[in-house]
Amino acid sequence: MFDALAERLEDAWKALRGQDKISESNIKDALKEVRRALLEADVNVQVVKGFITEVEKAAIGAEVVSGVNPGQQFIKVVYDELVKIMGESNVPLAEAENKPTVILMAGLQGTGKTTATAKLSLYLRKQNKTALMVATDVYRPAAIDQLKTLGEQIQVPVFDLGSDANPVEIARQGIEKGKELGVDVVLVDTAGRLQIDADMMAELKQIKETIQPDDTLLVVDSMTGQEAASLTRTFHEEIGVTGAILTKMDGDTRGGAALSVRMISGQPIKFIGVGEKVEALEPFYPDRLASRILNMGDILTLVEKAQEAVDLSDVEEMQAKLLEARFDFDDFLKQMRLLKNMGSLGGMLKLIPGIGNKIDKNMLEQGEVQLKRVETMINSMTKEERKNPDLLAQTPKRRSRIAKGSGLSEKDVSKLIADFTRMRKMMQQMGQGGGLPGMGGLGDMFGGGMPGMGGPGRGGAMPKKQKKVKKKKGFADL
Repeated sequence: MFDALAERLEDAWKALRGQDKISESNIKDALKEVRRALLEADVNVQVVKGFITEVEKAAIGAEVVSGVNPGQQFIKVVYDELVKIMGESNVPLAEAENKPTVILMAGLQGTGKTTATAKLSLYLRKQNKTALMVATDVYRPAAIDQLKTLGEQIQVPVFDLGSDANPVEIARQGIEKGKELGVDVVLVDTAGRLQIDADMMAELKQIKETIQPDDTLLVVDSMTGQEAASLTRTFHEEIGVTGAILTKMDGDTRGGAALSVRMISGQPIKFIGVGEKVEALEPFYPDRLASRILNMGDILTLVEKAQEAVDLSDVEEMQAKLLEARFDFDDFLKQMRLLKNMGSLGGMLKLIPGIGNKIDKNMLEQGEVQLKRVETMINSMTKEERKNPDLLAQTPKRRSRIAKGSGLSEKDVSKLIADFTRMRKMMQQMGQGGGLPGMGGLGDMFGGGMPGMGGPGRGGAMPKKQKKVKKKKGFADL
């Protein structure tokens, strides 16, 4: 997300290197780079103009802070302005005084509206709220079945009257059903069209007048760039929306939608979709997104993902096992699956300040591939072998059998066991007060070359352009 924009903005900071302060003359090149980066990211032209004017004004008028160089000062100004144009703070969902809260989901066909309805329902479930989804899209083939399937997957009931019923009547009865069930929130999924048309708007207006929603959320495909902002404004003028959900933010999006929607439409982005999985929905925080755009990481989101995926009692038990060298392959497999539940390896690393912009795509792909190889080898072990890793170190026949079962070489299996043994010894040293000697074993298990987790010496070749780097900061240095 925003990789191209972040890389271009890096060029803007370079324009101020070697300067002792920010001035009108030396800031021109930096502003040109910022303008070019935003336009290439498909940010609305008017938004870019206003943004550059405000950045220039704030940068030149900023007080010089001791110990902060002009480049760092300029980044802070850009960060503040990014937060400002995106809305400054998170805007939560509306909450009705009397249950249920009614949320109307609107949008064009193909934006992921039905999936977004299910994602939002799951999000509410995680907030300990009950929900009911109402299927009013009687036009798109299998739309009702899709919502029912998603409902079963996330354990949220779906109300429908079939594809022959009137959408307005389905919505009305759906609200009544929500009251009858006593749920906290009713989400009404409406029909979309390939483009805005009079019939679509008329039906939406009628549904809205009938059910009187507390929130009307427009689901927008972020890959449409600045068109997303114009679309939000059009829907707001026609039916009155209270916020937007930007989908497909994990794809090859240039980011223009996130930076333009609030300024152009006047309506806040409330959530962003960051993946195809039904769990992949995040509340929209302008400050966190600005940090990601500027390669400053996003620790708060990382912590929240970890809190969702990890049980604190499991953490304490795992810590004790690690420090006493009782950590086995079952434990390691469990940790790998927890990582998967939190998202991709690359997605997690990019949330860590100082790491995301130091890892190239090839390195991340190698890490993902190695994780799969490790899981395959562990799945080929017996229960006894997983519980007692020393058995594998002592018995070549066992290693040979695992290699055949996983479709990998004996060398791969031997390396996994050696790396795992070294990691256990390292953790035991920590438990005995020996400090943190390095993350070599863990890094090698991921294929080597991962920042702060070992180098190219034991875990495979590092990409060529990384060879000049003597040492990278990583998990052990944070």
